Amino acid sequence: MLQRLTRALPTGTIAVGGGLAVLGVASYVHIAAAGHRLSTLDMSKVSVVWSIVISLGFGLFLPVEQETARIVAARAAGGDGAGPVARRAVTVSGAILGVIFVVLAVGARPLADALFDGDLGMIASLAGALVGAAVTYAARGVLAGRGQFAAYGVQLGVDGGLRIGLSLAFVLADVRSPLAYALILTIAPFVSVLATLRPTLRACGPGTPQGLPGYLRGLGLLTVSALAAQTVVNVGVVSVKLLSPGDVSLVAALLSALILARVPIFVFAALQASLLPGLSSLLARGDTAGYHRLLLRAVGIVTALGVFGGVPAVLAGPWAIRVFFNAPDVLRASDFAILSFGTLVYMLALVLGQGALSLHRHRDQALTWALGLLVLAGVTLGPGDVRLRVEAAYVAGSAVVAVILAVLLWRIRTARTMAP
Repeated sequence: MLQRLTRALPTGTIAVGGGLAVLGVASYVHIAAAGHRLSTLDMSKVSVVWSIVISLGFGLFLPVEQETARIVAARAAGGDGAGPVARRAVTVSGAILGVIFVVLAVGARPLADALFDGDLGMIASLAGALVGAAVTYAARGVLAGRGQFAAYGVQLGVDGGLRIGLSLAFVLADVRSPLAYALILTIAPFVSVLATLRPTLRACGPGTPQGLPGYLRGLGLLTVSALAAQTVVNVGVVSVKLLSPGDVSLVAALLSALILARVPIFVFAALQASLLPGLSSLLARGDTAGYHRLLLRAVGIVTALGVFGGVPAVLAGPWAIRVFFNAPDVLRASDFAILSFGTLVYMLALVLGQGALSLHRHRDQALTWALGLLVLAGVTLGPGDVRLRVEAAYVAGSAVVAVILAVLLWRIRTARTMAP
């Protein structure tokens, strides 16, 4: 049984999964440590930094990883090297960081006042964490594209291990500075990249020059998709902070609840890292039957993840966030049911998006996620209780994307089947 399940997964899933397991545990330890040592107000600051780093880090730099992995995997199938693609990834990531730094420098004071109760140190920690995200995703794109999933997993494991170690060290030292807990998001990624620098450089062999327009052609649309997708899944904490600034208890509790409800996403990330390169390689070899099998297996796996991860969250979620994260007692089982269902639908949208990307349908995916974001905004800004609006917006935005992408891929498959 276990062997059949292992064979059903894309190559590299197990290796990446090990590292992601450590990184996933690290997220819980990090938030739990901060929750037990910081005041509710300071914890809300760390919650907002964490949410923004996840949203912008994934939204802006995960596309660099995915596009780099897709191009490198296609090159590897033809015997071409990854070096020129890696250089483009570094250049583009640096340009994105430059724009971010300008925005943070110009808007430091108003951003600090709106999001961190005037604490400028949190703006600095946000900038550092985004640099760490840029470096790690560029490196992971090369490793994933070349099939170096052992090194990929090691990088994830080192990142997670440092987050756990630093968090526990701060707890033992009774550190009560929100800045210290926020800086963990900067230190751990940098060290993880240094730890895997040798295999990353070894994977960057010489190859055909990679033109910047060719690299950016899909990246711009992919960035729109990723930013919208990460906003859908992470904006809830920031939305509550902006719509109900005085409700710091809900801000802190919602982050803990979202982390718990999104346990399946951490597991799914192991599949996602190898899914796009796998689909792209199959298409490059002309194996459309294998492509469809892999995509359907991925849909089945994430559905199972959503169900088996959601049931415990609904049953024990309110108790778990109080005990493990020291979260305020403001959420109920019904809140976890909504968030868990949103996670299931969101993962289905991500899998179907990988299918669209492998077919070079970047534009279709970008438009679909943009529509999902509009739906999320409409529900969030509608009438009713802020908590329920934020939770319902997560479900609605994800569901719109999943349904549209499913229809798109079905129509593409039908058209290809009927073609002579």
